[in-house]
Amino acid sequence: MKKNNVDVDRVRATVKGFEKDPQAAKKVNKVEGEWNPGNGAQFSATLSFENGKVTLMADQPAFLGGGGTHPGPIAYCLYGSASCYAATFATMAAMEGVEIKKLTVSVETQMDFSRVFGLSENPIVESVKLSLYVESDAPKEKIKYIEALSKVRCPALYCLSNPIPLKTELKTG
Repeated sequence: MKKNNVDVDRVRATVKGFEKDPQAAKKVNKVEGEWNPGNGAQFSATLSFENGKVTLMADQPAFLGGGGTHPGPIAYCLYGSASCYAATFATMAAMEGVEIKKLTVSVETQMDFSRVFGLSENPIVESVKLSLYVESDAPKEKIKYIEALSKVRCPALYCLSNPIPLKTELKTG
């Protein structure tokens, strides 16, 4: 059964599988990209997914030394956050039997680039704001409940809200 463009039966089967084997819930995501020292987009990466591949290109805005010819890294980060939050909300709604007529997500960030250039110790990201717009025949209380579930279950919101161990590695050739 599909609801809100979510295969509810598949999600339920996934949940049952994870209940039986909690280790199966652990997945690795990986992106490898390359800096372009020539002209054009500064960075590209090919992302693989179940049914194919897509190459994304990024370019810093001019004030950061790029050409502004493609979305910058922060735009992709915001896109990832917005799409993950929307997917989580739509999935939670589907699992709760709630049909969504329209769902939009807006995400914005306030940034201070002075730290990037060694001019301050200010936080680079001062704030992130996500706004949901939902049209549904479900009662407002149910929509608020689904929003609360989505806030705690969305992987992107988790990443934005919790310290995550970071490891870096340098390899030279």
